[in-house]
Amino acid sequence: MISNRLLNITLVLSTLLTSLLFACSTDKMVAKKVSNEFKNNSVIQQYQVGFALYNLEEKKMIFEKDADKYFSPASNTKLYTFFASLKMLPEVMPALRYIEKNDSLIFWGTGDPSFLQFNVKDKSAYNFLQASNKKLFFAPGRYSGTFFGDGWAWDDYDFYYQPEISEMPIMDNMVTSTYLSPNKINIVPKVFTHCFAVDSTKTSGNFQVTRNFLTNEFHYPAVAVKPNYNQQNPYKTSPQTTVEVLSDTLHKTVGLIKMRMPSGAKTLPGASRDSVLKHMMLPSDNFIAEHLLLVISNQIGDTLSTTKAIQHVTKNHLSFLPDRVKWVDGSGLSRQNLFTPRDNIYLLDSIYHLVNNPEKLFNMLPAGGKSGTLKNAYPKTDKPFVFGKTGSLGGVHNQSGYVLTKNGKTYIYSFMNNNFVKPTAEVRAEMVRIVTYIHDNF
Repeated sequence: MISNRLLNITLVLSTLLTSLLFACSTDKMVAKKVSNEFKNNSVIQQYQVGFALYNLEEKKMIFEKDADKYFSPASNTKLYTFFASLKMLPEVMPALRYIEKNDSLIFWGTGDPSFLQFNVKDKSAYNFLQASNKKLFFAPGRYSGTFFGDGWAWDDYDFYYQPEISEMPIMDNMVTSTYLSPNKINIVPKVFTHCFAVDSTKTSGNFQVTRNFLTNEFHYPAVAVKPNYNQQNPYKTSPQTTVEVLSDTLHKTVGLIKMRMPSGAKTLPGASRDSVLKHMMLPSDNFIAEHLLLVISNQIGDTLSTTKAIQHVTKNHLSFLPDRVKWVDGSGLSRQNLFTPRDNIYLLDSIYHLVNNPEKLFNMLPAGGKSGTLKNAYPKTDKPFVFGKTGSLGGVHNQSGYVLTKNGKTYIYSFMNNNFVKPTAEVRAEMVRIVTYIHDNF
């Protein structure tokens, strides 16, 4: 009996040892082949590249190339906002804080980006305010930051990807103008209609709306509007603008009041957190990313602060990272953000186990050849093998995520490219080629 038991134990240990040795040899083979892909690549040698590859099942780093060096992450920063949101936010996000006092309903913003947001389309706060039979008052003052994040390019103030940050954002904090006729456009929210004026000095070129930097004055040229015209311009935010837009969309008067939010203020539940996260990740929505940090700050205290949210998450939830992060905004618009590829690896590993459902997680991320910002990077397919996040600025193009191999393995990778002068398409092609090589061969 004892000898049989010893035999069984020996067989188990032998099998385990063989398995470990096989995994070890496979990882070494992967590392050697991937290393050769980098060594023999004349394109990659022309700029700064950081790369890390990690065996998810074995919890082991397989290959690193300057993985401990800092790189500008661009929208890879949204992975950190994604992680922070999973850690800090409830499954149903807080849409408003409010109190009812006599004949008045007084409310405060939480930074919630989903109020009539064009993709999420959440109407929780809208319906709540519209249904109230009390006088409505918005109490501003919770947000402690500026309308742009640290290190943002102010020249981009009029582009759709850089709307301003505010404590109670509405409709992406943007004005949308669309074609109505060759001589007329539709403007939403309607309250901005009187802010649009024709610039009679411009009589050629395409129809394009521009805004003054410091005011909500919009101009367009004296040319015909094309049928497919559709444009979004960020509007200049302020408490007064907020109540004007609210009054316009609710079709009822909303006033301003100066009042500190009491500790007993109620919370109105709003959009699904995971739905908002998906709408941030797939199109790489900067507006949602920035305001999610404000909602996280709402969970911490009375002040809505990007800095406080980042400091709290870094101190309490990111101590497992091997390198100290320099993290300043939610979207990655700032070049002041600096992360290492191996930090990205361990963050993605934590996200994977935090969600604890690969199918759910991958559905929330861009999929190579199928959805989001990876749709056109990889060949079109019904069965994607790459799920992750891109990140692009001038001279910056990154990918970090999960690659599924033909042999059924799941690897985590972070591929960061900085300071190149080549066309981004060439840099992207090299990333795609190497990640596809990993999928095909391992």
